[in-house]
Amino acid sequence: MVLKGDIRMGQTSRYKWFVAAIYVLALFMNLLDLTITNVALPQLAREFQVSPATISWVATSYLLSVAVFIPLSGWVGDRFGAKRAFLAALFIFTAGSALCGLSPTLWALIAARVLQGAGSGLLIPVGAAMTLRAFPLSERARVSAIITVPAVVAPALGPVIGGYLTQYQSWQWIFFINVPLGVAGLALGMRFLREYSVAGTGKLDLAGFGLGALGLAASIYALSQSGVYGVSDTRVVASGLIGAVALVAFILVERATAHPLIDLRLFRDSLFSVGALVLFCVQACFFGVVFLLPQLLQAQRGLHPLDSGLATFPTAIGIMLAAPFVGWLYKRVGPRRLALSGALLAALTALALRQMTLDTNLWVIRALMLPFGAAFGLVFIPLQAASFARISAERMGQATAAYNAIRQVATSFGVALLATILSNQLAAHGAIMGQHATDAAALAAFDDAFLAASILALLGAGAALLLNDRLAAATMRSASAADNNTAPAVAPASADMRVVPSTTSEAY
Repeated sequence: MVLKGDIRMGQTSRYKWFVAAIYVLALFMNLLDLTITNVALPQLAREFQVSPATISWVATSYLLSVAVFIPLSGWVGDRFGAKRAFLAALFIFTAGSALCGLSPTLWALIAARVLQGAGSGLLIPVGAAMTLRAFPLSERARVSAIITVPAVVAPALGPVIGGYLTQYQSWQWIFFINVPLGVAGLALGMRFLREYSVAGTGKLDLAGFGLGALGLAASIYALSQSGVYGVSDTRVVASGLIGAVALVAFILVERATAHPLIDLRLFRDSLFSVGALVLFCVQACFFGVVFLLPQLLQAQRGLHPLDSGLATFPTAIGIMLAAPFVGWLYKRVGPRRLALSGALLAALTALALRQMTLDTNLWVIRALMLPFGAAFGLVFIPLQAASFARISAERMGQATAAYNAIRQVATSFGVALLATILSNQLAAHGAIMGQHATDAAALAAFDDAFLAASILALLGAGAALLLNDRLAAATMRSASAADNNTAPAVAPASADMRVVPSTTSEAY
């Protein structure tokens, strides 16, 4: 395959750090939006005078739109160029955010959320591919440590900012806050980003796109609704079956087509496939716990959204403290032991949360969330570096699309699974969430859900044992050794050059 673009930025240039900074800004804005909206849903329901089930479409419509556009991201980036695709996606997301804040009706808000989701589904995979291409293998762990910080800080900060804006300002500001960040990202991207595309990219795989979009959207819808209506609900069962059938058909079509939307041969690489499995389990645990704890603190302890957000925010501090050490340790102990340690730490923290009572001091809870954030860093920093260690530059777009699709499904799966377990156990214990007469029974139901979260993390630990440090050796070497063995040799860079990859290359 022939690559087209200015990719000779390598180790001697500051360009790679411009790419990372712009991507981190977009990632932070995107992930902040995942949790900042949730705390405002009750206020939105009162504002538009609708039921909780109806207002949930503000969140659900966004998730479904993201799911539809993630599979398309790899092809769009390769076909039209990573810079064009990234900036277009960032513009769509920013415009969608502005329209959300200006929405006069609920359905206008939902339509704007769909537009936001379309931008998000393209933005993160294209940005991830762009960033990974800019860094040599020897620096992947270092940049992964930097990227992982907003991946935790933003979701943890979302409830704090969302609680403050909803409580003291107005709900519109939970969307308007994205606009200046998006404008700054667009300005920086237009100024500093260089174009990169894959010449000879085939036509859009329409069958693959349709089946992948339907399969992911239907599956995520089933997961998001299972916690609300139960797994036996007709809507959940029907959408789950449609999603499963569509995804199976997607696999069959992608294996048969000459130019697949996502090349499933990526999963023949054991580093990539095992990394995706560890990611799924630990991501589901992390976001499941981040969903559960505010429910407990707000419904049973009566905390305001802002106070609840402050109680869970130490997860962000944990990752910020862990990230520099994980990046340093990666080259010395490898991804397997780091990911295993992180998954076990996440499991132990989830088990410790089962010991909470309604009188537990909030500082104890904050102290528990600190290692939980560190556990996230121990897992995701090495995974980000190792999973893509043997993925070539021209396949990076497809790989990041597949990786982010798995991340999206894992997030929805974790929340749905723990919400369903909580709902079922509340009924089994005879508890009603929010009613203090059944506090003890409700706490027992939450304990069962935290146990399930711990099991998810333990499954991730088991999968981490399958990671092979030897296969990721190029990401653990010194810069000179790794780069001499893995990156593509390039001619002097120009604004529009064509490069044929070889086995002896410098940085991407």
